[in-house]
Amino acid sequence: MIRGGAIGDFILTLPALKALRDARPGAHIEILGYKHIAVVAENRFYAQTVRSVEYGPLARFFADKSELPAELADYFARFDLIISYLYDPERVFEKNLRRCGVKNLIRGPAKILENAGHAARQLARPIEELGIAVLNLSEIIFPSMEDRAFARDFIGTLLQPIVTIHPGSGSLQKNWPLENWIALFSENGELSVGKCSSLVVISGEADNAQVMQLELEWSRRNVRFAKNLPLPKLGAVVERSIFIGHDSGISHLAAASGATCVLLFGPTDPDVWAPRNKNVQILRAQSGKLRGLEIEPVKIAVEAAVSAATI
Repeated sequence: MIRGGAIGDFILTLPALKALRDARPGAHIEILGYKHIAVVAENRFYAQTVRSVEYGPLARFFADKSELPAELADYFARFDLIISYLYDPERVFEKNLRRCGVKNLIRGPAKILENAGHAARQLARPIEELGIAVLNLSEIIFPSMEDRAFARDFIGTLLQPIVTIHPGSGSLQKNWPLENWIALFSENGELSVGKCSSLVVISGEADNAQVMQLELEWSRRNVRFAKNLPLPKLGAVVERSIFIGHDSGISHLAAASGATCVLLFGPTDPDVWAPRNKNVQILRAQSGKLRGLEIEPVKIAVEAAVSAATI
């Protein structure tokens, strides 16, 4: 399976890949994708091997009538089936695969259409072309023993239940205002750290400015920051937490890990992009702008999740 895209794009493909794995449990499956993302599937139920789509010599496959590296030509030729989600409008990549002797190739949708159903359903079509029904669109990851051991060490003595938050996303328009996050966990509020739960703030490189502000705001409080963790380890950290986030790849990771999720949606359509997992609750700004989503409904949803976790 050749699957690029961001974190959320990859995890939205997991329901299709799970149906394939369930139907062909003895198959050897490899994924060609962004290594730091696809690693959530490597030796974690879905695939035996992950290779990097950023491998330099692979660039020749995107040039028409180029001289193809023998190593990669032999590599592609040994597969019985290749499923590719790459954007290949002129079919240059496909033609070069055919030149290598690839006979069975299925093209998946390179882009998700807003009016064509849920993203995971659209991404399932290549698997359904094989006669395999994709009935469950829930996203699931399977952390390894090492991932969970890391999570135990990271969580350490934090009191349960743990609330994890990711105040960022791939777009400012999809972010709830930072002052709302601060107000939600205000020192005098009912959700203050230490009164009913522990708080973990998740961040990546794109969230540095927000996290710096939160570190200053909460410098005297017992807040743990999970910065730039590898995705499999991060999935294990959030696995049993109450997670609050936006329409982002990390939210898909949290949902797939089994966390109780409260996800805040603004300009994007949750009927297309939100995880279909039962452990997910969606709160949407009716105006399409997250600034219009008040603090109170978020507070109520989180309080309910915390109360349920303490029963």
